[in-house]
Amino acid sequence: MQTNATITIDCNRPEEHTIHPYLFGHFVEDIRDHMEAMLAFPLRDMDFESDKTGEIAVSGSWLPYTNGKNTQYALEAPAQRHSGRAQRIRILSDDEAYAGIAQRAALKGPTAYTVKIVARASVELHYLIVDAVDRRTEELLGRARMELKSHNWQEAEASLTVSRSCSDAEIRVYVPEDHPRWIDHVSTGLLWLDHVSLLPEDSIGMVKREVMDMTRPLNAGMMRLAGNYISAYHWEHGVGPVLERPVMYNEAWGGWTSKYFGTDEFIGFCRELQVEPLICVNDGSGTPEEAAKWVEYCNGSIDTPMGALRAANGHPEPYNVQYWEIGNEVWGQWQVGTCSADRFAERCKAFAQAMKAVDPSIVILACGHTDPEWNKPVLDIAGEHIDYLTMHLYHGFGRFGMNRETPAEERYKAIATFPEWTRKDIGQAVELIRANPKTSHVKLAITEYNTMHYPNTNRKGLPDEHTLGAAVANAANLNEMLRASDMVHIGSFSDLVNGWLGGCIRVGDYYADQNSGKVSGWSGLPLTVYGTPTYEVLKLYANRGIRRILPVDTVCGTFSVQSPKQTPVGLDELPDLDVVACTNDDGSVITLFIVNRSLHEVKAKLALQSFDFSGDTVLHEITGDSFEDINSVFEPDRIVCTTRTVPASDWKDGYPLRKTSVYAVEIKSAQKSGGKK
Repeated sequence: MQTNATITIDCNRPEEHTIHPYLFGHFVEDIRDHMEAMLAFPLRDMDFESDKTGEIAVSGSWLPYTNGKNTQYALEAPAQRHSGRAQRIRILSDDEAYAGIAQRAALKGPTAYTVKIVARASVELHYLIVDAVDRRTEELLGRARMELKSHNWQEAEASLTVSRSCSDAEIRVYVPEDHPRWIDHVSTGLLWLDHVSLLPEDSIGMVKREVMDMTRPLNAGMMRLAGNYISAYHWEHGVGPVLERPVMYNEAWGGWTSKYFGTDEFIGFCRELQVEPLICVNDGSGTPEEAAKWVEYCNGSIDTPMGALRAANGHPEPYNVQYWEIGNEVWGQWQVGTCSADRFAERCKAFAQAMKAVDPSIVILACGHTDPEWNKPVLDIAGEHIDYLTMHLYHGFGRFGMNRETPAEERYKAIATFPEWTRKDIGQAVELIRANPKTSHVKLAITEYNTMHYPNTNRKGLPDEHTLGAAVANAANLNEMLRASDMVHIGSFSDLVNGWLGGCIRVGDYYADQNSGKVSGWSGLPLTVYGTPTYEVLKLYANRGIRRILPVDTVCGTFSVQSPKQTPVGLDELPDLDVVACTNDDGSVITLFIVNRSLHEVKAKLALQSFDFSGDTVLHEITGDSFEDINSVFEPDRIVCTTRTVPASDWKDGYPLRKTSVYAVEIKSAQKSGGKK
């Protein structure tokens, strides 16, 4: 089936406002496996923080590694000022055995890893061995010898060269059986390990190079540090010497909050990517004073207490973090410190005043909602003290009364209507903002958005958030954000890497989070790093150099969604094509984003008014055979953005746009500068 469409662009009337560079931002959160996937450490439980999982007292992800009949294991207090615990191992001389601990890991190679340990030992123990071994064949992939020079706690580093990649390796840290034996007596054969880590030499600030290499092309503009965990997060626990940072339980998501990615590491991450940081402060279990200190730590001179602390931590120059968000989904029952809208507004006001007292130049975002009943009190009470109202857009199946039994095509058509829902949510918020002159300065920040196929099918290990259909929905949603870009300045896709929903960068073979679905490594390809179809969309939109919106009129076919329940958004006669037209700074390039959200091909004609439309156009296309197509560790490049040249005459006659696909058409003026600003 094929239908026809005509797209008419008025190139002579660009909107006055400019599209904000932070509209295509991203979001990192310590959630599920996000940090584990993003950071370069192949080992878990590096500080022995977790409880034993079996009868033997070995911490968390570690296993005993010994052939001794009498090797003893225990968990004790850590080294002085360190967090977590120490793993004690006692080797009895009569066993003449090797003894230590081991952990499964996926290792890349050939490459060198820096091995770091914190250890102490009884005086007759002089060294230990760190081996990387293929678990299936026992092939030795690399070995490092580490000297034990003191009975007291000591830090030691060594280089471990791994000869090749191995998806099912084992790291073994042990005293070898050929170590000189000792007379078995009091205080002999004792080894304590407080920390064991491996870091590949090509990592960038503790982040996987592969993740950095994929994040750079996203041209994010802004990176947000926030999420549910932040409302129980105390920033001072995440600065200073890493091993001395306390281990914090992640109250939102379970497991441990990563002490290896605190404020300094986040700022380093942003600077490496050349993006603006956005930090969300803890207004749940935190205080205005704590938030103000965080601002001072980031922005204060070395003459201030917190600026001096930052300098002592190796960063004398202020970070000058301008964007600060107060509260994350405070309206949600799952949130630490959840409360009523007016209570939050008073809290927000106190936070904003305390934070701006430290640095009056900062920009404040306040937790908003899609519900006007929340937004109105926030604006009425705190509106004069904030610069942005936030909202999170997860238009799931619940709004339609759909579930997993709903036919796939109807579910797809439902998520393809996201622009209509976003338009309604933005419109309600804008109406409230403009209703009060005291809040007319406030803009909107959509600090989280994704498809979220509610009920959360990702918790059943299904890849819905990673499909071509999800990419179509997210692209159409971006179109609506562009149309509203006079008010919407900031966007943050949820998440950057793995995480809860559809992290656009995927590390390994998780379709879901670490607590659900298939166990990591089931594919045998845990080292594969790739992008989802939505990754391709986000990269496409963020790299087009667009600055202004142009009026566009689209005449095309329509589709309808059969919703089991009444919706506030009309679901009949929805346009097959979702189109937005943009221009660059000088008006010499027109970029047309076209999302064919229908289930059939559309032959589209273009008509550009007041623009020399001749020669060739550049067409970027994200498409596949089915809206259910995904990228995976087996086919990481199944859905990618392809680029080709299309003659302008083809568009004038009608160019076929594939079903459930995303396009960007770039049209250059034949003159030096076409159109008007």
